[in-house]
Amino acid sequence: MKTTLSLHGQNLSLLRFPKLPKETLQAWDAGDEYIIDHFQDAPLEKGKHILILNDQFGALSCWFSKDYQVSMQTDSHVSWQGSLKNLQRNECNQVQLLRSTDPLPEKVDLVLMKIPKNNRFLVWQLSQLRQHISPDVEVIAVNKANLIHTSTLKLFEKYLGETRTSLAKKKHRLVFSRADKTLTATSEPSISWDVPEHDLKLENLPNVYSGESLDLGARFFLEHLPSSDRGLDIIDLGCGNGVLSAKIARLNPNAHITSVDESFMAVESAKRNIARNLGEKKRFTFRANNCLDKFEPQSCDLVLCNPPFHQQNTVTDHIAWQMFTDSKRTLRKDGELWVIGNRHLGYVAKLGRLFGKNNVKVVASNSKFVIVRAKKAVISK
Repeated sequence: MKTTLSLHGQNLSLLRFPKLPKETLQAWDAGDEYIIDHFQDAPLEKGKHILILNDQFGALSCWFSKDYQVSMQTDSHVSWQGSLKNLQRNECNQVQLLRSTDPLPEKVDLVLMKIPKNNRFLVWQLSQLRQHISPDVEVIAVNKANLIHTSTLKLFEKYLGETRTSLAKKKHRLVFSRADKTLTATSEPSISWDVPEHDLKLENLPNVYSGESLDLGARFFLEHLPSSDRGLDIIDLGCGNGVLSAKIARLNPNAHITSVDESFMAVESAKRNIARNLGEKKRFTFRANNCLDKFEPQSCDLVLCNPPFHQQNTVTDHIAWQMFTDSKRTLRKDGELWVIGNRHLGYVAKLGRLFGKNNVKVVASNSKFVIVRAKKAVISK
């Protein structure tokens, strides 16, 4: 696994975040290299302002900060932290780091974009760019060539402006576009829908998972959540739009709920949905975070978790495993972790290795999903 990006006279030490003991993936890809190579043939005047969208671990931000004023916007707390650490590691010039919920910076001279996986988020970003930047500002986007479909280019054409592509290089392709102020297509800042069987009305910002309806896993989980009158400390880990936070709060009227997600838009959506559906704030905390990093040990009684199995376009189980190990550390004795996942993911066996197989039980299952309860046992002295 390479940790040094060496191109055109610059050498950058780049690591993924969080740093794993047996990491096999590097912190940049051929798409980052393609954009850097492109600028050797068509350099931008030094000192200009470059806006970088969705820089996964800061490779582009580190590279361009040497000669340019750089702002980087991301929806990912993990990308934010990874970029920050790589900028510090390489003693780079200052880069303005922005959350996806922050406004775009003024007077941008160039936009570089790693095309996001979520098309609704892509449409929102393109629409924001068209309304914000001037027509003479070029937008250069990159992704794997097999992920840039005709439909992808049509989104650029519809929401940003006239678009062309490069030849493929190392299985990646560049997309070139500019803002066409005569276009009228816009993207809604959020989408709302009802979940009448649970008396909930949900609002999703553009990059929140399952953006137009309640996903089947969450719907199944809602039917089996525990209830108590005790003053529990409950964490909704990977909270998404906060639907589980809202339901568990109703079932546990004396509990304090902490809603955690690595997506800034998810945390903001959860905050809005709690306010809309419960009309209260005092017993809720909302936090963008990498799993349960820096949470106090033995500080909660119950963790709800619907783990992802990918990071950006990379399929991985390290996020789920970190969620499980962080949860065990954060749970008090006799505390419980409730997990939902697809049956084929084998969470019963994985949680059994961590909590002890006698402390893991299946709460409910259907043809697609399984809900597993893992209890942090009291260690007898």
